[in-house]
Amino acid sequence: MEFFKYQGAGNDFIIVDLRKKNQVFSRKFIETLCDRRFGVGADGFMIFKGHQEVDFEMVYYNSDGRKSTMCGNGGRCIVQYAKDQGLISEDTYFIFEDQTYRAEVFEKYISLHMQNVYHYDKINEYCCFVDTGSPHRVEFRDSLTGIDVHKEGRAIRNTYGKDGTNVNFVSKKTEDTFEILTYERGVEAETLACGTGITAAALSAHILSKTSVTKLFFDAKGGQLSVEFVCESEGFTQIKLNGPATFVFKGEIKLS
Repeated sequence: MEFFKYQGAGNDFIIVDLRKKNQVFSRKFIETLCDRRFGVGADGFMIFKGHQEVDFEMVYYNSDGRKSTMCGNGGRCIVQYAKDQGLISEDTYFIFEDQTYRAEVFEKYISLHMQNVYHYDKINEYCCFVDTGSPHRVEFRDSLTGIDVHKEGRAIRNTYGKDGTNVNFVSKKTEDTFEILTYERGVEAETLACGTGITAAALSAHILSKTSVTKLFFDAKGGQLSVEFVCESEGFTQIKLNGPATFVFKGEIKLS
């Protein structure tokens, strides 16, 4: 089986193109493929499928082999794959879990239009819960120095029911720039960046009155992403997640 490896700000993914054939992957196979010691290594696994009404369909699995909710960086990376294959130009529409997403392709970055957000939970003046296609708890701290993301993130992750939540720790640097660390469920570890998490952090910064700017930059361990949006009385619309999406390598692996 041929596969392609892409990364967006250090958030890395394996992409398999199944436009011309059908293939069923077991949870164990996906988990092994994403393992950084016994497989290729990735935060997630994506299937690229054809679609009659839009340019393509995205299917996403976390590195634990389970099907998952929306992945912002994964969405940007699969758009870059479509562009690299000559299937799209500067503008594209694709399907993920019966939702239509739009993305724009620029020379150095992909801009992914996220779903509107009308519901959120303001827990207190420094903490918020927002679902941006995936559930995220966002905590603002004075500093991110010394945070044990795995320990603190996992403890919080398991307090949100059976499926749990992703956890983000955020610190303000300037009026439009923040630092962020993320613990991702499904990966069950800290990742170098998280697109839906950064989107949730941007909206939370407004919800909690940390800034009035509507285009925010986030410094993650894997690089910088930006989020822009429109604040309306009923919520947030025209949300865009912007950042690089880079081809790493392609290879072949034996199906056993």
